Order: sequence, then structure tokens, then C-alpha cells
Amino acid sequence: MLNTKLFDHTILKADATKADVEKICKEAREYQFMSVCVNSYYTAFAAQQLSGSGVRVCTVVGFPLGQMSTKAKAAETKIAVADGADEIDMVINVGALKDQNYDAVSDDIKEVKRACGQALLKVIIETCLLTEKEKVKACEIAKEAGADFVKTSTGFSTGGATAEDVALMRRTVGDTMGVKASGGIRNKETAQAMVQAGANRLGTSATISICN
Repeated sequence: MLNTKLFDHTILKADATKADVEKICKEAREYQFMSVCVNSYYTAFAAQQLSGSGVRVCTVVGFPLGQMSTKAKAAETKIAVADGADEIDMVINVGALKDQNYDAVSDDIKEVKRACGQALLKVIIETCLLTEKEKVKACEIAKEAGADFVKTSTGFSTGGATAEDVALMRRTVGDTMGVKASGGIRNKETAQAMVQAGANRLGTSATISICN
């Protein structure tokens, strides 16, 4: 049985309604998942629904493409935190990474980290778009910039998490950072494989079926 505290119970689809988010929050309270992961429009609502439950609110920033301006990402982060977000999952600027503009990637993360205040920061590197060398570099930059976690995927690109990528990310960041696997985790076997590879957080919308 997987620990329910491994899971960020996720609802990020474009057509998510208030009723959908309310349902997710009720499930998270019942199962005591670590967090509910939402788009920023629903941050305040999720915070209200989860008040006193011990379940955190996780909000995505610069999602899903990552090529918003750093100022926009920082502003989005500040608003999310003010609305009740306990955790922020930001997307890196993948194009800047591929251009080897590492200062831009680092500054992007640092500004969002600064805007987080006490909120935890996870950095989505979108592994499906990166070479192995780029995956390592992205993790190294995220660690140096002060992020708390590195995360595989948005789930909205060309692929999701793989155990191989999780293991590479864990080897790169060591034991001092978290590794979140997200994207395509739809059954217990896949979830267990991610944990065995080194993930200590899992993002999925199939959380209930995985835990039952």
C-alpha cells in the first residue's frame, strides 16, 4: 500500500469546473493526500475547501509551457501564495535551457523562489523535451537556485514521467531535494516504479484508483 502522503491529487484540465475541484478536495480530505494541485484560478477556492484538513494547496505557475516572462511567473506566484498556496509547481523556460542560457533559467527559478516566501517550490523540467545532458543541467540549476523539488513533467507535452528519468534526477540532486514524478501515472504498478526509482512525490489525477 502506497502512503497517501506521496500524492499531489491533481486537476489541471482546461475545462475543470468548481464542482470538479470541490470533488477533488473532498477526496483529498478523505484520503489525506499531501496536496491538491490546481491552476491558479482555483487556489483560493481550494484553500477554503481544504482549510483545517492538513492537506496542502499546490498551484502551478507558468503552466504548461514555461515561456512566460520571469516577472509574470513571479507575479503569478505572489498571487497564488496570497490566495493560500502552500506549494508552487513552476515550469522552467525550456527554450532558454536549450539555448544554453543558463543564467536566464536560473534567474527565472530564483525570482519565483523569492516570490514563494515560505511556500515550497517544485521545478518542472519537462523531461520529454530534453536530452539526458539537459535533464542533468536543469536539475543542477534548480538545486543551485534553491528549489525544494525537481519535477519530471507537466503532463501536457509529448510525454510524461519515466522511472529512468526519475532515477537520473535523483542521482543528480542527491538526497537533499525532493523528486516529483508526474505525467502518465495511472496505476499502482507505475506509481510504485516511480517511488522505487527515487520519487518522493507523485502527481496524478488517477490518485483514487491507484490507492484503492
